[in-house]
Amino acid sequence: MFFSIAGKIVARKQTDISEPETYSRVAILVPAYKEDSIILSSAKSYARLRYPASSYDVIVIADSLQPETLELLKEASVKVLPVSFDKSTKARSLNKAFGEIGDNYDIALICDADNMLEPDFLLKINRAYLDGEYVIQAQRVAKNLETPFAVLDTANEIIANHIYRKGANAVGLSSSVIGSGMAFHFPLIKEVMQRVSATGGFDKILQLEMVTLGHQVYYLEDALIFDEKIENPNAFSNQRRRWISSQFVYLRMFWKKGLKALFKGNFDYFNLSFCHNLMLPRMLLIAAICLLTLLSAIFNAYTFIPFTAWAILFVMNAVSLALPLPWIFYRKYFFTALLILPKAIGIMVMLVFRLKGANNTFIHTKHNKTDIDNPLLHASRKN
Repeated sequence: MFFSIAGKIVARKQTDISEPETYSRVAILVPAYKEDSIILSSAKSYARLRYPASSYDVIVIADSLQPETLELLKEASVKVLPVSFDKSTKARSLNKAFGEIGDNYDIALICDADNMLEPDFLLKINRAYLDGEYVIQAQRVAKNLETPFAVLDTANEIIANHIYRKGANAVGLSSSVIGSGMAFHFPLIKEVMQRVSATGGFDKILQLEMVTLGHQVYYLEDALIFDEKIENPNAFSNQRRRWISSQFVYLRMFWKKGLKALFKGNFDYFNLSFCHNLMLPRMLLIAAICLLTLLSAIFNAYTFIPFTAWAILFVMNAVSLALPLPWIFYRKYFFTALLILPKAIGIMVMLVFRLKGANNTFIHTKHNKTDIDNPLLHASRKN
């Protein structure tokens, strides 16, 4: 709730994209694993960016793409780097690319195969970089809202952007990164990625490495990157299984370092390594607080923490999740999300018992959306 309120108090910053003193050289790195249905559309969309064509390259790291897809990408003036691994991971693809594309870049922008960028995206990244920001997280917004699960996933993204990115920056802490829409000083990310080899949640390791080196993660809220939201229970289950597993793995791996950082006054490292990983995923947290509030009401005379305290926590949690959502969401989508929420929570609870091996296996989420249909977009710019 603290971060949710902080994010509301701080106004959105508008990036000055007037004629810059220089156009930084940008490498847009797009790892693509078996994404033949979407990668060509995404890659072509980068040609529409308002940025000098000579100052950026689109580099598709092609893992298990079909030969005809590779040819079509080359015809679209995209640099294609075919890769093959016994065990495919995003970190391996990126490290392979950094080893082969040379050093003639100032900025590396990491995107997913389904991502599209708003036309002014690179201009905003360039301005933040010229202002001294070497680690930048853009705002990821939804491409699609056609199904109840996509609506719920969109709401989850809006809340996470507000609390863990805007809210964190508002109180002087690093934004968390989210795996795509991440821009870095090129020599910095090339050097740091050599120490990152995680199968799942590589971005969690990456942000800790950056903070350790003294770089705060800057949330560039008005730079929008569009991301396809999951549309069905199976995709939701696969994606969340990977996310929950990596969170628990990294909590076990970093909680001691996080506490040591706290006592040394490094609140940034403590927040990202300990607090973020200790906090239950939002749907599990909702389930836990609802259950404990109910039990405390039934057995109030026998509980150590009284019902009133649990009720207050329930309300605080609800308010902290409600604040980030724009009014148009409540008018058009709230009941859609509310109706599907119990099913999503049920899936999340069951996943807790199916985490074994999830962080050691690359769990791929397929994508197919080639356009943007998001009525919340205008609200996201104003919120």
